[in-house]
Amino acid sequence: MKFASAAWLAMSLAAGSMICSCSSSDDNDEPNNPVNQEPEVTYKGNVAYSDGILFEDGTQLGNGTQNFHFTGDVTLTKGTYTLKGWVYVDEGAKLYIPAGTIIKGDKQTMAALIIEPGGYCEMRGTASEPIVMTSAQAAGQRKPGDWGGLIICGKGLNNQTTQQIEGGPTTIHGGSNEADNSGIYQYIRVEFAGYPFETDKEINGITFGSVGSGTTVDHLQVSYSNDDSFEWFGGSVNCSYLVAYKGWDDEFDTDNGFSGTVQYCLSIRDPRIADTSQSNGFESDNNASGAETTPFTTATFKNVTFIGPMTDANTDFVNSSDYITAGSVYPNNGSKLGKFQAAMQIRRSSQLNCKNILAIGYPIGIIVDGEKGNTVGYANSGLFSVDNVWFANMGVIGSDKNKEYEDYLYDYSTGTEDPTQESFSHTWFLSNPNNKVVEESLLGLVDICNAGQKFATSTTLSDGNGGYIGAFKDSSDNWLSGWTNFDPQNTAY
Repeated sequence: MKFASAAWLAMSLAAGSMICSCSSSDDNDEPNNPVNQEPEVTYKGNVAYSDGILFEDGTQLGNGTQNFHFTGDVTLTKGTYTLKGWVYVDEGAKLYIPAGTIIKGDKQTMAALIIEPGGYCEMRGTASEPIVMTSAQAAGQRKPGDWGGLIICGKGLNNQTTQQIEGGPTTIHGGSNEADNSGIYQYIRVEFAGYPFETDKEINGITFGSVGSGTTVDHLQVSYSNDDSFEWFGGSVNCSYLVAYKGWDDEFDTDNGFSGTVQYCLSIRDPRIADTSQSNGFESDNNASGAETTPFTTATFKNVTFIGPMTDANTDFVNSSDYITAGSVYPNNGSKLGKFQAAMQIRRSSQLNCKNILAIGYPIGIIVDGEKGNTVGYANSGLFSVDNVWFANMGVIGSDKNKEYEDYLYDYSTGTEDPTQESFSHTWFLSNPNNKVVEESLLGLVDICNAGQKFATSTTLSDGNGGYIGAFKDSSDNWLSGWTNFDPQNTAY
């Protein structure tokens, strides 16, 4: 393994009141700053290849182009780096990023870190020293989409065999190895990602493409992403302890046969930020056309809390362009604002399974969307389940149509509607006696992390089977402690 020395930058990490159970201070002494020789770069056409990844005296990751492919085996020294351009960790390459490292994404070069199928990256942060990938803009000037994001790809299964990853990079992901291992990703924050390299073609905060179950993923926070906070395209990776904070589009988006289990997730929305495509908590497709191709999207989400825009703390909320303006974080980069839609939209032949979910304050609770594919048929046949899901402060419990905010029966197969009957989505949801509709005021919510919203239950909401509803067992169950940050705009990195 090659160890690359780096010039450490003096770093002061502000431990503002919005950092949950403040991390310990960084022990960044000024080390010696040896003269670093630039890595040798070879070109095939306009594509750059190098077994080194550090440039500019060891402070820059990548050479600043959109076609830089890292082919070596490098362990970074803990410190602060600027990520420039699209840095691909190629098949056979290994990159190790230690706890406490800060990576600042460069806006001008649309910086992104992309783990290619067969590439390997270890990002082992800790609760006291998370790894932070954030905007290179100064505190107070950061916006959604300041840089690209983190993309992890593998050789796992998807229902398109292979496909190009969303967002612009050339990566083709997918294969036949369900247990494929793309690395270890623990205690990481990704902030202000989602650069739109073309209109409506943003990179997500964190994207998973055919990532196999051999990959370790836990304790990740995505804040102010300019697209989805988390999105999975196929794969079977299991994930836990995920936080989606004030994203632009959907929170947890699943496509193309993703089959992993995702447990313990928190989503908190900014009521003034929603996407033109209509923002959802869950958005789940089998594929874009709704074709019944295998493997199906059968992911299971358990113990999730959604805090939408219509909570008791946001009584002035209006689901319109007059209100949804993005305020001071509007990026003016071509990204379009829209409306909030549903806590859960299951569509296009998806078989998403949801268990022990607490969702509060969306215009719509659930859409079992029959416009494309056979999701309604699967719901009737019991091929997926929504169990022990509690709704509070919803505008309506269900809708049968995308971008339709009224709760009435609509049948896509016949094109008929009946405004005298409740939607199929509504009646199907409540046909399970474990699902409930309650008032937020009865949940005993508290803000255990100074996040500006109440989200944890003060006492346990039992599911009747020894488990509990939502992401937190009670107010003492603070798995956010130490590594999360709910005020990344004002943190000095």
